Amino acid sequence: MAELDFNCNHACRNSCSSLNEALRQETASVRFYERVFEECNSPEIRGFLAAIIEERRQNILKIIQKLNEIHARSQSMDGIVNSFSG
Repeated sequence: MAELDFNCNHACRNSCSSLNEALRQETASVRFYERVFEECNSPEIRGFLAAIIEERRQNILKIIQKLNEIHARSQSMDGIVNSFSG
């Protein structure tokens, strides 16, 4: 996917399409680096790749955490709105 192939549709309610796309891209990146890691015989390069993989996994966790925060905030707002309308 080219860098400019993604455009946010700004339909953020319970989630964020941009963060979901970032999550998809980071996950694909980790899979790629894991395949490269498995093929590599050089301890120096394997160590380097392992560090990249760990960093990308941390990014995935951060994205998931933010998506969970967005979802929880949305649910709280829905609860407030429903308390006034019901």
